[in-house]
Amino acid sequence: MSELEGKRVFVTGSGAGIGKAIAKLFIERGARVVVSDIDADAAKRAADEIGAAGVAN
Repeated sequence: MSELEGKRVFVTGSGAGIGKAIAKLFIERGARVVVSDIDADAAKRAADEIGAAGVAN
């Protein structure tokens, strides 16, 4: 069992940079993550990228 399995996380500013890296790390550790950003297109691209990398929960 992962250390964050069953947890829910909302990461603001996760469309790029540190926020995106944090979202990816939470997902890798077993959490379910909401990717959000003031730039909706960036958030969508980040979510697609994280999912395409096989990390999506």
